Amino acid sequence: MNIYVLLKRTFDTEEKIVVSNGVIEEDGAEFIINPYDEYAVEEAIKQRDEHGGEVTVVTIGDEESEKQLRTALAMGADKAVLINTEEDLEEGDQFTTAKILEAFFEDKEVDLILAGNVAIDEASGQVGPRVAELLGIPYVTTITKLSIDGKTVNIEKDVEGDVEVIESSLPLLVTCQQGLNEPRYPSLPGIMKAKKKPLEELELDDLDIDEDDVEAKTKTIDIFLPAEKEAGKVLEGELEDQVKELVSLLKNEAKVL
Repeated sequence: MNIYVLLKRTFDTEEKIVVSNGVIEEDGAEFIINPYDEYAVEEAIKQRDEHGGEVTVVTIGDEESEKQLRTALAMGADKAVLINTEEDLEEGDQFTTAKILEAFFEDKEVDLILAGNVAIDEASGQVGPRVAELLGIPYVTTITKLSIDGKTVNIEKDVEGDVEVIESSLPLLVTCQQGLNEPRYPSLPGIMKAKKKPLEELELDDLDIDEDDVEAKTKTIDIFLPAEKEAGKVLEGELEDQVKELVSLLKNEAKVL
């Protein structure tokens, strides 16, 4: 099987993020594989081990993204591809990403593409479905179970606290949700092997892409951190007095009544 994983380098939201003049300061920030993409990498490895073939992880970004690709290789992926847009694009959006990936897959034989359900930085959830539409293949989002029998694929999909069971066929694109698997940590032997695994670097010219063809359709106006939570209030006294005080606070301070 030819299995591909769409991977994104994201800020580690567990670490401190500094925003200055509407821009996230990258100096001192920690970057990781988008956590939902880790489920995609793990599932790709599991499916390859069961059905044979190889796993290729693909990302769009700059040379700094090589670290995350090497991590995916250390987890067990076979090959990696970095589509370096640092010199060609000042900014892009989900349309940009999908169009670049469409060009990348144009001459590829694809059986299965996996991606994270969302990226934790922008959380649009658009790239996977957009790519599938451009490639003309079926897709299923937020999957929590995947089994393949020949060309038939059985899927369980998370739907607002319930499970939807879907049957599809290959080729197929899926986006992966928490609960699908437990991503492995790269082992020391895996890290050593990853250094020797192929990592191909491409630019837009290599994909015959003109910058105007992938120009972003949206623009980020501002980025800001959520307001810090204020300290809560503890109501004391008799229950009747607490109720009166609570109603007063909701009306006069919170202004929700």
